[in-house]
Amino acid sequence: MGIKDQFQDKAQDLADKAKGSKDQASDRASQGQDEASERASQSKDDAQRAAQEQQDKFDLDYDA
Repeated sequence: MGIKDQFQDKAQDLADKAKGSKDQASDRASQGQDEASERASQSKDDAQRAAQEQQDKFDLDYDA
C-alpha cells in the first residue's frame, strides 16, 4: 500500500466519522424538537384545563 492509498483511506475514514457525527447531531436536534413540541402541547392543554376549571368555579359561584 502506497502513501497515496494511506492518505486516501485516512481521508475516507475521517469523512465517514464526520458523517456519523453529523447524523448523530441531526438525530439529537430532531429529538429535542419533538420534546419541545410535546412540552408546548402539554402546556397548552394545561392552560386550557386551568381556564376551564376557573370558568367552572365562576359558574358555580353565580349558580348558588
